[in-house]
Amino acid sequence: MADEIINRVANSKLVVFDLEDYYPQGKRTLFDIKDWLYEGFVLREKEFRDAVKTYDWSQHQDQYVGLICSSDAIVPAWAYMLITFALEPYVKRTVLGDLYALETELYQDIIRNIEVETYRDQPIIIKGCSKKPVPTAAYIMLSQALKPVAKSILFGEACSSVPLYKRK
Repeated sequence: MADEIINRVANSKLVVFDLEDYYPQGKRTLFDIKDWLYEGFVLREKEFRDAVKTYDWSQHQDQYVGLICSSDAIVPAWAYMLITFALEPYVKRTVLGDLYALETELYQDIIRNIEVETYRDQPIIIKGCSKKPVPTAAYIMLSQALKPVAKSILFGEACSSVPLYKRK
C-alpha cells in the first residue's frame, strides 16, 4: 500500500499575500507634453494653454495617466498642474512620471489601505511571480507594512520561498 500524499503547504498556517490580486484594472497611458512645446523644448504659455483647452481629454476616460516630458525641456510645475486639472474629470489617477512611477503610486495607495492587523502573528509568504506589472517598490512597501505585525515573512512560492524576516 502506497503512502498517502499529504499537501503540507495546504495544511500549513502560511498566509499567501499576492500583490497581483490588488492590481487596479484600467488602461495605463503615458502623456508626453513634449509635442506641445515649441521645437520640443520651449513652453510658450499661450500656445500651451490653447493646446490644453482644445485637446479632447475624454479619450482618457477611466485611464491611469503618467505625465512626462521626454525632451530635456525645463517645464514649470504649473504646466503639469494645468493638465492634471483638465484630466481630472475623466481619469482614475494622474501622476508625474513614467509607467513604473504610476504603478508604484497606485500600489502605495493600495498598501496604505490594507488592514495589516488581520495578519497579526501570522507567517506570511509574499508571492513573487506575477503576470501583471507589480513594481518592485510595492514589495518593499508591503514588507514594511507587514513587518510590525507578522510572525514571519517569506518571499516566493510556498514550495521554494526565501525567508526574509522572523520575529524574535
